[in-house]
Amino acid sequence: MAAGALSVHSLAAPIAPPAPSEGTPLRDRAASRGLLYGAATQRSILKGDPSFAAAFAQQCGVLVPENELQWSVIRPAPDTFDFSRPDWLYNFTQQHQMKFRGTAIVWDQSLPPWFQSYANAANAKQLLLAHIATVVGRYSGKMHSWDVVNEVIQPNDKRADGLRVKPWLELIGPDYIDMAFHACAEADPHALLVWNENHLEFNDSWSQAKRDFLVRLLKDKLKRGVPIHAVGLQSHLSGTTTDFNGAAFTLFLRTIADLGVKIMITEMDVTDADLPADVAERDRDIANVYYGYLATVLNEKDVIAVLTWGLSDHFTFISHYKPRKDGSPVRPLPLDYEMNRTPAWYAMARAFDETPVR
Repeated sequence: MAAGALSVHSLAAPIAPPAPSEGTPLRDRAASRGLLYGAATQRSILKGDPSFAAAFAQQCGVLVPENELQWSVIRPAPDTFDFSRPDWLYNFTQQHQMKFRGTAIVWDQSLPPWFQSYANAANAKQLLLAHIATVVGRYSGKMHSWDVVNEVIQPNDKRADGLRVKPWLELIGPDYIDMAFHACAEADPHALLVWNENHLEFNDSWSQAKRDFLVRLLKDKLKRGVPIHAVGLQSHLSGTTTDFNGAAFTLFLRTIADLGVKIMITEMDVTDADLPADVAERDRDIANVYYGYLATVLNEKDVIAVLTWGLSDHFTFISHYKPRKDGSPVRPLPLDYEMNRTPAWYAMARAFDETPVR
């Protein structure tokens, strides 16, 4: 997960509520500009909290299973699949006129306990291809998009191609990426196939290296006919960083778009671990980051979706991933603990309202 970038004092604050359609949900505001808005969640949360389920159905046009399509969840044994959680979530989308999105087919952190002793160089290719055929094939025609590969670039691993040295690379070699995209396209020719990556937003040498490697790899793979349809920007941002460079990032987005590839903001939230204790000040700073980042990225018309990693502060991984030292509840998302709209919601609404129509 990443920390992002934007000077928290670079925008007018507080963010004023949009007018005149203040009550319009985020999904409808986004749709009016040709965008998709949605969020990640889990079956247990939707089943266990009716007020959250109602808010989710109202605000979101896309549902992202929060880690519930990962190998570790749906594949408890090499010869066993359990689709009970994602199937339930898919049915929820159908009841509420939402799109369904899958994440992630290839991610080193999603592998089940049995993988390390079971997978080897002799069976890894077939293991991956069979997984894709079964999982992607099950939801063929039902998915808006799949994160085919997730977080596969790591400059610190010192490979000439920039790829992260993790199990699939070690077992199959760098061709595992091409293989995964081709197999997903065969299993579901209708889904948008996404390369999802973290730490692309910063104005530092490491993030620039990640962007450079991604562009270089993307150009090569597209030239060879690999079906990569979109790049996913995770966009885990921080309320305290001040190194966001709109010009450099805009150039990166334009370069991706010029290759004929769409762009999605896939996991957005804004951490408040180092922000002041005062809730009003904290909310203002978080809202400023949401607005500033979205105002920059959505200027690129090939950005087609904004997805937050969660909808309500009550249900966010930030509570344990980046908790506040003072112990106060974190506030990284558009709705608060009681499902009320936060200043971040209004910042997103304003950014959507000002976005050029696709």
